[in-house]
Amino acid sequence: MEANPFDEPIERRGTASVKWDRYADRDVLPFWVADMEFRAPEPVLEALRRRVEHGIFGYTRTPDGLVEATLAFLAERYRWRVEAEWLVWLPGVVPAFNLACRAVGEPGDAVMTAVPVYYPFLAAPGNAGRRRLDTRLVRDGERWVMDFEALEAGLTVDTHLFLLCNPQNPTGRVYERAELERLAAIAERHDLVLCSDEIHAELVLDPDREHLPIATLSPELARRTITLMAPTKTYNTPGLSCAFAIIPDPALRRRFEGATAGLVPGVSPLAYAAAEAAYAAGEPWRQELLAVLRRNRDRLQETVAALPGLSMAPVEATCLGWIDATGLGVEDPQRFFEGAGIGLSPGHQFGGEGFVRFNFGCSASMLEEGLARMRGAVESRRD
Repeated sequence: MEANPFDEPIERRGTASVKWDRYADRDVLPFWVADMEFRAPEPVLEALRRRVEHGIFGYTRTPDGLVEATLAFLAERYRWRVEAEWLVWLPGVVPAFNLACRAVGEPGDAVMTAVPVYYPFLAAPGNAGRRRLDTRLVRDGERWVMDFEALEAGLTVDTHLFLLCNPQNPTGRVYERAELERLAAIAERHDLVLCSDEIHAELVLDPDREHLPIATLSPELARRTITLMAPTKTYNTPGLSCAFAIIPDPALRRRFEGATAGLVPGVSPLAYAAAEAAYAAGEPWRQELLAVLRRNRDRLQETVAALPGLSMAPVEATCLGWIDATGLGVEDPQRFFEGAGIGLSPGHQFGGEGFVRFNFGCSASMLEEGLARMRGAVESRRD
């Protein structure tokens, strides 16, 4: 049987890896940051080789080929006809939602988001001199959902922006059309701009689920939406920072672009080259990746379900498991597991005390070793 290249362990120590250097002097396997353990697709690597061979890395505008590949990708995957002028290219989605906070409303106004959520969301309003309002996701059976009544009740007259994460990080939810329509109706009633981080859109694991960009619900909603996407999570090129905002409304787009002045650098030529190759030729690799992530997700969910004190909702998208460790009876679950040689993200970082986040985007051997350490740690609590 031919070996699965996604199960080939790749040595990353000594490469200045943020993920691995956190535990450089300790026997701790890193499953924390959303940085997978897989080589990028061969078309991406080949595009980078060609660009490096050219030998000059000057200031670079967005390549026409990347724009064409991106528009074709959006049309094919989401039946979304996007105009080239709607695109604003950026070095990452984190700068983008920080820019959205600066572009919408005035200093002192409020920005709402639903927690737990990717932790830079929590800092972005304050970075822009805004107040952050939180509405909490709630567990409804096997799924994390928005409490729309609490969300709407929590809005203030000076709330002008809602930061949405879909697919949701860290819970792994893929919001359904009905949920997005309810949020859209609230946005219309309260004149909110929606900034939707959809960076994990291409990592939907459940075959019966489909990512729906919220801006595609209606032309009216699109005019009040900033959609953020990037190839970097899907094709494992997070260090080659390249992202884009889709902003159909010209006035909103001008405010967003104005917020970049003097703060945001251009995208590097290597990042552009990687992004173009990913969108133009990365689909076969993505399909192989999804199969591996489904297998790894299932192993993680089986293991967690069998361990007392732990639980998790099914992961519908992303490579991240959101594990409820409140039943363990330990003060700090992240430190507890770290002591057993498993480096996880602490839940409080996302607004979820007592939880940990587990990145299962890795080889089968690394995953099994991590799960074995997790079992040993939990079982030691019963001794």
